[in-house]
Amino acid sequence: MAAPSKNEALEITAVRRADGESRTLAASLPRLVLEARRIAANVIHGLHGRRRAGAGESFWQYRRFVSGEPASSVDWRRSARDDHLYVREQEWEAAHTVWIWPDRSPSMAFASHKARDSKLERGLIVAFALAELLVAGGERVGVPGLMNPTASRAVIDKMAQAMLHDDATRASLPPSFVPSALAEIVVLSDFWSPMPEIRTMLAGLSSSGAHGTLIQIVDPAEETFPYSGRVEFVEPEGGAVITAGRAESWTNDYVARVALHRDEIRAETNKLDWLFSTHTTTRSAAELLLFLHGGMTVNKGGVRSTVKAGRSA
Repeated sequence: MAAPSKNEALEITAVRRADGESRTLAASLPRLVLEARRIAANVIHGLHGRRRAGAGESFWQYRRFVSGEPASSVDWRRSARDDHLYVREQEWEAAHTVWIWPDRSPSMAFASHKARDSKLERGLIVAFALAELLVAGGERVGVPGLMNPTASRAVIDKMAQAMLHDDATRASLPPSFVPSALAEIVVLSDFWSPMPEIRTMLAGLSSSGAHGTLIQIVDPAEETFPYSGRVEFVEPEGGAVITAGRAESWTNDYVARVALHRDEIRAETNKLDWLFSTHTTTRSAAELLLFLHGGMTVNKGGVRSTVKAGRSA
């Protein structure tokens, strides 16, 4: 077999760098699982599920009686204490489903020298830890196209095994499916997909009334474009090579293009009342986990209330 040409060798080397070089998913998973469990254990103290009003057995709170409600809903003993009528609300204990999609496509394996983890590693750590927290709070967790919803305490092991035995092409965005209206979806990706694909994904996932959160996980180099001189950029999912003679001259256009792409994603999620935020891999995984756990949908008395996203998590 003929040896690769100089250009082919450069492309192969660049692809290997872009693909995260070293560890396969099988070799990385044990470490990622341990890290996820450590972070979840640190966060879980003081968290008691995502409490909400509804049909359950545990007392949650008293609230003011609203005109038009049936008189049978009034808690007369509590109301006798002052001049207002009160309703005794119970905690909703019926588990529902949270679908978590960690992007495992080739572009997620990129990591610059300043990053704590590759984007893939960070996405998996947070996905595993979030699943652990949700199951501990009485929720069911599934992975679209990969794992049916489960409330098993071994949810991280089930997710890891499903990924290890997944032979399908690693897609950037979750497969098309219609979640139930009460379901929630969390998509962890770099979201460098074209906007038409992102719009199609959002339209499908929200068609039943489900709500969700998109987290764009990026490497610090993808935020600032710290390149100069002659640089060859390799597209990890297609292999295309682009050469910049003076890479520093691309910085302003690159940063503007990234900002525009994020604005377009945010505009789409705002239409649906979904959350969108960004997370850089130099930041803490626990920070993102707390943001996700605290910012997910809370339904109170049939009215949806959300914790609005900040710029980044």
